[in-house]
Amino acid sequence: MSEGLLGSEWFRLILGLLIVLGFASLNALFLVWLERKVAGHIQLRPGPMEVGPHGLLQTIMDAIKLMGKELILPAKADRKLFFLAPVLVFMPVLVGFLVLPFGPSMIIRDMNLGVLLVFAFSTFTVLAILAGGWASNNKYALLGAIRSVAQNVAYEIPLLLAVMSVVLMVHSLSFSEIVTSQKSVWFVFVQPIACLIYLISATAETNRAPFDIPEAESELVAGFHTEYSGMGFGLFFLAEYTNMFIVCAVATSLFFGGWNGLFGISLGIPGVFWFLFKTYALIFILMWVRWTFPRVRFDQLMNFSWKVMIPLSLANLVVTAIVLKLI
Repeated sequence: MSEGLLGSEWFRLILGLLIVLGFASLNALFLVWLERKVAGHIQLRPGPMEVGPHGLLQTIMDAIKLMGKELILPAKADRKLFFLAPVLVFMPVLVGFLVLPFGPSMIIRDMNLGVLLVFAFSTFTVLAILAGGWASNNKYALLGAIRSVAQNVAYEIPLLLAVMSVVLMVHSLSFSEIVTSQKSVWFVFVQPIACLIYLISATAETNRAPFDIPEAESELVAGFHTEYSGMGFGLFFLAEYTNMFIVCAVATSLFFGGWNGLFGISLGIPGVFWFLFKTYALIFILMWVRWTFPRVRFDQLMNFSWKVMIPLSLANLVVTAIVLKLI
């Protein structure tokens, strides 16, 4: 009976979920520390140095502080939505881990609609942000939530069109098949425009600077999470960094060969290390961009999507379809 339980699909899913929860927590702790260090070195300052060697334990101390803080409910807030929003914003992010191909045999569930699953559940993040901003009964939180919805609607279109260019080439929505198709040549060399569109749109989708309009501190205090404290704020923070890992892991799978080495040369390095190296390299680039470029205005953000990104992604998709038809 125990052998049957260990080999069952439910056991694999539960074990995978526990591993994902542990990994997401440790990943967020590491990325917050890395962000502070990248910011510090770009701006010619050391960043956190006091707690632990080179400040390594600073984020752990911050997490303990957040868990010890009181969850404050504003007087006129919608109680149910206010406490539900941080949970809703984090749970859909975890679903993405179910189909991410960390290695040839390191996929929790290899689904033939894996790409569709990730982008379908990512929509719930926007709804959770809107719920948090609305429930707070705060004008700054509501403005931040409305900005987030408008931004995500605008940039979801070019992002999906860029992904469709890859799906057309592979004739599959399965991550494992897409990665396997890049055994000899990564799609970044075949679809450089789609890759660039995806990375820019993903930066906007995750509310990262220079597209961090929903939580622009100089205008909206903290945007949609202005009224949140303690682990309510902590869950929004955790979701942001986990979402950043997800979009970079998806980019690795779609354009940078996933677990494959460059031109099929693995150098004896296991596929999971190739996958994680590429993902964290893309995360580093997102952090680099954040601390290099100034925040754009909201009208510039929207015009860039509707007037540049969407026409360019449509043109790229049409050209891809024509080339595939001709060959």
